Amino acid sequence: MTVPTGRRERKKAATRQKIADAALRLFLERGYDAVGIRDVAAEADVAVTTLFSHFASKEALVFEQDQDFERRLTQAVTERAPDEPLIPALHREVRALVRHCTSDGAAPVRRMIDASPALREYEESMRLRHAESLATAIAADPGLARTPMACRTIARFAIDAYSLACDAADPETALDEIFHMIEAAWTAAGPTEPIGPTGP
Repeated sequence: MTVPTGRRERKKAATRQKIADAALRLFLERGYDAVGIRDVAAEADVAVTTLFSHFASKEALVFEQDQDFERRLTQAVTERAPDEPLIPALHREVRALVRHCTSDGAAPVRRMIDASPALREYEESMRLRHAESLATAIAADPGLARTPMACRTIARFAIDAYSLACDAADPETALDEIFHMIEAAWTAAGPTEPIGPTGP
C-alpha cells in the first residue's frame, strides 16, 4: 500500500485500513453473506456514511487493495527503467502480486471469494478494469509502438496470467511458463510502422 504524505492523508488512510480490517475480521468470523454494512461500520466505530466515503460497496471491502494493485501494474510500465523491456517488467510485478495473493494468510480470503457469486463477479469486473488501465499505459508509451489491439491483448494476457498462476499447484512455475508465451505474442505483434504518405 502506498504510504500517504501529510497528516490529513495519513488519517484518511488509517481510517480506511481500520474499516477494511474490521470488515475482513467479521466476514471471516461470520461469513460474508451474514455481515451487513452497518455491522462493519459498528465494528470499525465509524458512521455508515464514512464507510461509504472510503468504499463504494460491500464487495469493495474485500478487495481493499484494488486501487493499489492497479497502480502497481500501470507503474510497472510507466516507471520501468528506460532500457528495460516491457514484458520482464510486467512479469516481475505480476509475480509480486501472485506471491501476495497465494501466501498462507491469503487462503481464507480466497476461499471466501470462491464461495460467493457476488465476490467472484466483482473480482472479474475488477480484473477487466485493471486490464484496461494497463492497456492504456502500454499504448501511451511511444517507445513500445504497438497497435491498440496488441496493447489491449497483452494487458489482458498479463491479468489472466495472474489468475491462472494463482490457481496453479506451483504458481511461480506456471507464471514463468505463461509469461514465456506472452513474450512470444508481444514479439510476434511487432512494432507498428510509422504512418506516412503512400504512392509517388
